[in-house]
Amino acid sequence: ADGELVQYHYGLKDLVTILFYIFIAIILHAVVQEYALDKINRRLHLSKVKHSKFNESGQLVAFHLTSVIWCLYVVVTEGYISNPRSLWENYPHVYLPYQVKFFYLCQLAYWLHALPELYFQKVRKEEIPRQLRCIALYLLHIAGAYLLNLTRLGLILLLLQYLAEFFFHLARLVYFTDENNEKLFNVWAVVFVVTRLFTLTLYILVIGFGLPRVESQALDPERGNFFSFLFNNILFRMSVLLLVCLFQASVMWRFIHFQLRRWREYWKEQSSRKRAATTGTRQQTRLLKRDSGYHENGVVKAENGTSPRTKKLKSP
Repeated sequence: ADGELVQYHYGLKDLVTILFYIFIAIILHAVVQEYALDKINRRLHLSKVKHSKFNESGQLVAFHLTSVIWCLYVVVTEGYISNPRSLWENYPHVYLPYQVKFFYLCQLAYWLHALPELYFQKVRKEEIPRQLRCIALYLLHIAGAYLLNLTRLGLILLLLQYLAEFFFHLARLVYFTDENNEKLFNVWAVVFVVTRLFTLTLYILVIGFGLPRVESQALDPERGNFFSFLFNNILFRMSVLLLVCLFQASVMWRFIHFQLRRWREYWKEQSSRKRAATTGTRQQTRLLKRDSGYHENGVVKAENGTSPRTKKLKSP
């Protein structure tokens, strides 16, 4: 009422808040599984492998869709998109608006809740290392952005990442319901490439041009200034940008390799179908010839090998 803007800082009490929302995430996970995914699974009659992947993609589609809408609302209302300079101006961003802090705490709670869900969902042993690696990467990046006061940059990067992941898991769900429908994978491929380009551009903009222009260039952990003095060194700045470019290039290389393998399998399947159709046509042609008789040494013979001509009876 007095026009005062209340902002927040991170602290040990965040751990209690995160623990509370871990239980909330487990409950929501069970609700989505019980009232949506299990009912669809009963109708589709999927195998055990597809059943596990369908549940994983179904949960992530719900989470990524909610996170994309929520994150987009935050960055628009806070003006981070309309004013890109706000991503690095007044760094370090120690004090956060309520919705930014709450978003980060809920993100950490969700990815921490995914650890006990590996046991509750009875995930196969072969899938556990991949999912643990994914959970660890998300926790590392989200917690790093939160604790190192790079929350504004982290919001934009999460928005791009979640957008690409949403289309990927949505395409998997559609594929499990109809294996001939792979159109959404093409949409995901376009979105993935566009988000990678935006991510690389954002890194170059913030690290190469934004943070080096921050007024306070001294190391000051008490104020939350961890990076600006490092990015003032051109050698360090170029090394970080090189690592970022190499990482994005490796991601794109794996993506291109996946797409090439997918197209190769698609064309093999199409060629096998054509061969099967050609073989079926030839067999039908042979059957028709057998039904109507066939030629041998210039003589038309019937199916039992006898000539179709009527024989003349000899007089006794």
